[in-house]
Amino acid sequence: MTLRIGFLVFPRFQLLDLAGPFDAFATLSGVAQHLIWKDLNPVTATCGWDLKPTATLDDCPALDLLCVPGGAGVNALMEDEAVLDFLRRQAGSVHHLTSVCSGALVLGAAGLLEGRRATTHWASHHLLEPLGAVPVSERIVADGPLITGGGVTAGIDFALDVIALLRGREEAETVQLKLEYAPAPAFDAGLPTKAPAKVLEAARTAYAGYVEDRERIVARLRPGAMAATAAAVR
Repeated sequence: MTLRIGFLVFPRFQLLDLAGPFDAFATLSGVAQHLIWKDLNPVTATCGWDLKPTATLDDCPALDLLCVPGGAGVNALMEDEAVLDFLRRQAGSVHHLTSVCSGALVLGAAGLLEGRRATTHWASHHLLEPLGAVPVSERIVADGPLITGGGVTAGIDFALDVIALLRGREEAETVQLKLEYAPAPAFDAGLPTKAPAKVLEAARTAYAGYVEDRERIVARLRPGAMAATAAAVR
């Protein structure tokens, strides 16, 4: 039986959020993957690569799993009613509704994280609670049919967890070996709790513009909740 997987793609998506899990799923037999957007014109990732969608929001085939990657373009999606309506419709039919990185914020904007445990990229983690989620500081968080992954590289871990869930641990480990996924980074600065102070400050400064924009968007969507979160942070 074919496993039908869809990824939402959009202008300024984060390429690795999508490419990591897409490549992992592609090593499996019996999988059909779809790249979904409003039309079939190429969309450009934050890194400048163009990607051509294979299905539209209107003609998207039935899916078993839908994934929303993150990226700077998430900000526009959080107030895009066509996209949010699509996600709400899909949430009623897919077996697993998922996200990687800041894609979780789009699910939250659609009202699909209400009361659910979830995670996202560390720079936007504080926005989960005002969007109705129960924030969890873990790399992968599963809450029933909802599965959310942390920032960027968590997409590969996310895919392996999904493969283990759907096809068993042995198949997930086989995929891991095929990809030679054996992380051994040269530095241990991949989390805010581990990064040197100057590195953390530099990363926060780099993200500040669109994180502040996200805060304004969440304040429009959930003004009371955002105000309470801002007060707690202060």
